[in-house]
Amino acid sequence: MTRFSDLNLNTSILKALSEQSYKTPTPIQQQAIPHILTGNDFLGIAQTGTGKTAAFVLPLLHRLSEDRTSKNWHLPRSIILTPTRELAAQIHKKLKDYGKYLKLTYGVIFGGVNEKPQIHMLHKGVDVLVATPGRFLDLLQQKCFSLKYVQCCVLDEADRMLDMGFLPDIERIVKQLPQCRQTLLFSATLPKAIEHLSDQFLNHPVRIDITPPATASKDVEQSLFFVQKSQKQELLRNILKHDACRRVLVFTRTKFAADRVCKGLKKGEVASSAIHGDKSQRERERALNKFKLGTIRVLVATDVASRGIDVADITHVINYDLPEEPHGYVHRIGRTGRAGNRGCAFSFCDSEEKSLLKHIEKCIQKEIPVTSAKVFWPDFEPIRVPESEKTKKTPRARFYNAKFARKKRSSA
Repeated sequence: MTRFSDLNLNTSILKALSEQSYKTPTPIQQQAIPHILTGNDFLGIAQTGTGKTAAFVLPLLHRLSEDRTSKNWHLPRSIILTPTRELAAQIHKKLKDYGKYLKLTYGVIFGGVNEKPQIHMLHKGVDVLVATPGRFLDLLQQKCFSLKYVQCCVLDEADRMLDMGFLPDIERIVKQLPQCRQTLLFSATLPKAIEHLSDQFLNHPVRIDITPPATASKDVEQSLFFVQKSQKQELLRNILKHDACRRVLVFTRTKFAADRVCKGLKKGEVASSAIHGDKSQRERERALNKFKLGTIRVLVATDVASRGIDVADITHVINYDLPEEPHGYVHRIGRTGRAGNRGCAFSFCDSEEKSLLKHIEKCIQKEIPVTSAKVFWPDFEPIRVPESEKTKKTPRARFYNAKFARKKRSSA
């Protein structure tokens, strides 16, 4: 069995890992670290919760600690770009944990907070900079730092970075990087529709697929509940009555829905908080800390949180609304069943979401087992939906259908 001590990592890094009781690398870590240490560009695909962050942070720290050629210590030598504030903060913490015994400096910048402390940090100097693209470009344009000496660029959650409006920002950043550099892309999924976009960022990369794309973890038990929109809140309250639901993450499609669900739970005296893009960074951090500490049992979130929440022992993920992006389902349910623990993922589907369900099941290549709502809600009675309502399409479904129709017309 391979151990971290077999991977030729710096002894100071191994000491930090030992203190955290890390002994055996996960499959993605075992395969990625040797390739990254050689300086190859790398594309890594592995399920959420399999240790992708350590897979790029550990070799990155090793290479920086071994390199003593740079005289410009105040300028970043590595940058890590990530789609959400929560994920940026999480990666920054891992850098400090794994690199605590190295003579390196680490910084993080993201929007939603005052930029002055971040500018001060950059002027002092930083070896590794973690950032979200928007604030990164903003401070770069203000000439708060330079990319002249960047040796390694990491795009974490690559599918999200390339597919949620970040592509123009990423292209602008990459164009300003030195030609001679190492580039690493990591993600839980990499849909074929955007896979070709990685070609412009990587140079003859080593590619490792630990699991098939969009594969849900086997440690997560999935269940599907067919209910109408008006019944979702009551079903959620009934599910939360069970003692097994100790730490629950609830996903909604919109910010308004997240606030509404949270308000309904509080009326039922269920300790909960909402986290989404309209919340200030301080509010988001406060809610996340309460969730981690167990002060609240339920965190209601939009997809902004599906890539950045690393909370131990989440027992249940509940998709109050199905995600419009099929791959988002994998990321959502990947918040539970982590580090060898078992987890449960419940999904509510109303009559308007059946087209979204079809896309999700096609994406994960399996049908989600259906469970009767009566299991948790004995008084549940299905609501009959008029035939006209059954054919109603969600905005995303209407978009897909219109796009398909245009293609069909153009090929005719």
